[in-house]
Amino acid sequence: MNRTATILALVLVPMAVLAQDTTTVTSKRGMVVSTSSHASDVGAAILAKGGNAVDAAVATAFALAVTFPAGGNIGGGGFMVIQPARGTATTIDYRERAPFAATPTMYLGADGEIDRSLTASGYLAPGVPGTVRGLAMAHQKYGRLPWRDVVRPAAELAEGFELPEALALSLNRVVAGPMAPFPASVLAYGKPGGGEWQAGEVLHLPDLAKTLRSIAEEGPDVFYTGWIAEAIAQDMAKHGGLITREDLEQYRAVERAPIHGTYRGYDIIGMGPPSSGGTILVEMLNILEAFDLRSRPRYDATNVHLVLEAMRRGFLDRARWLGDSDFGEIPVARITSKTHAVEHAATIDLARASSSVALGEDIVTETYANEPEETTHFSVVDADGMAVSNTYTIEGGYGSFVVVPGTGFLLNNEMGDFNKKPGETNTRGDIGTPPNNIASGKRMLSSMTPTIVRKDGRTVLITGSPGGRTIINTVLSVVLGVTEFGLSGREAVDAPRINHNWLPDRGFIEAEALTSEVLARLEVMGHVIRVGERWQQGDASSIVIDPVTGIAYGAADRRGMDPKASVP
Repeated sequence: MNRTATILALVLVPMAVLAQDTTTVTSKRGMVVSTSSHASDVGAAILAKGGNAVDAAVATAFALAVTFPAGGNIGGGGFMVIQPARGTATTIDYRERAPFAATPTMYLGADGEIDRSLTASGYLAPGVPGTVRGLAMAHQKYGRLPWRDVVRPAAELAEGFELPEALALSLNRVVAGPMAPFPASVLAYGKPGGGEWQAGEVLHLPDLAKTLRSIAEEGPDVFYTGWIAEAIAQDMAKHGGLITREDLEQYRAVERAPIHGTYRGYDIIGMGPPSSGGTILVEMLNILEAFDLRSRPRYDATNVHLVLEAMRRGFLDRARWLGDSDFGEIPVARITSKTHAVEHAATIDLARASSSVALGEDIVTETYANEPEETTHFSVVDADGMAVSNTYTIEGGYGSFVVVPGTGFLLNNEMGDFNKKPGETNTRGDIGTPPNNIASGKRMLSSMTPTIVRKDGRTVLITGSPGGRTIINTVLSVVLGVTEFGLSGREAVDAPRINHNWLPDRGFIEAEALTSEVLARLEVMGHVIRVGERWQQGDASSIVIDPVTGIAYGAADRRGMDPKASVP
């Protein structure tokens, strides 16, 4: 560990402190909430140095690429929602793109069926990474501190940081398993000399430190046109991958107008396509606005039924319409309209569950392969009230499991988020509708749902979550908790969650939400319900802000690996 670096004195937290409850904090000076204590502290240190929320978000994102390799990244992509202290919200789309050589049927085997191994790991799985370009765009347009000052802390962390127990266990599992075929990955993350990592040991990532230092000193172009780009292209060519120098050189992040909706007097600000999150969240809230949920206990059978039915219809529209808006017109205005929601609400029978197949009979082609769930989200607010909600991913845990030699970072396996068999939408959950079919240079559809909620012109909630197709529904749970049921941030994040993705036609509910009587009633209504423990991927790092006092309440999700809410 580099003890001489002054930034580490600010960001490395003794293990004794981590043993305390640092998941819930209050502040009027700003805060950062993430699944990594080290990364949250990096962001808070940037706020303490005079950086704004975007500076802190950029620093946190680069730090998570070090301390949370399962989801934090510079080899993936994501979405950022920015609400300035004054003025109009905006969003940064830095979703990965398909390589130019990608084709619609590239993941079908000789039998015409999807070969899932091709997107699970290896060199055909990655899309063109967007994270570095996206963070650079956000910083250039809205940041305050010099670029090098917000990237350097991550490089310092990569020189050595103490492993939390959950990360040590996770690394042991993947190094001995899915990373094993990739020598550069084992070299980067395996314990020197062999054996298993233990909590509290120091993980050194020298190649990643070199990469991050280059990005800090030379700027983001080094990733797309410099030595890093050359290393990616050479490794791809050597192993039959598709990403080329041209793919990297041509990649651009895009600033887009946010999705906007309303719910009971609250303004909902989210991410538009190719994220499905903002669109479907607003749609589901619009549907639920037609019903008086708060007149009953939150997990009353009728309320659970209504939430499941809203989710069912939202995810049907996701499958039917959503994809990359640069490759075709997406009817976002229609989907998010109150009129469309009223039409959907009118089809809900208060006494009976709908049939997902019947609702979507126009696109179901036969009578579940999940979107992988390892993503990460963090929320930031500064002393002036500028807010950032950021969700980014390398798709599955540790992405493609491929570390580019000499660079130290993992590449995503994001190509799996495309519809891989055009024309086939089935009851297992495979979607084959045209908007999200693979095309050269196209961005794949995402469930990521970074969200900011405001009321009377003031931010009251910053939230988002990892969790694959559960993401939108996790965010719905938190938003409903705060806006509909008046919960605190801590209560809203802790509350049990409900999930339905249209197909497969079953709901999932965390066990503590339901009594046996409520479960029995739901089953009589025709719902197929799987009851389970809390899903670990739904790490909704959130901030609730009191609009009167301006006090921010940080709620790091205890479902996370090493969660922390940090203040400057």
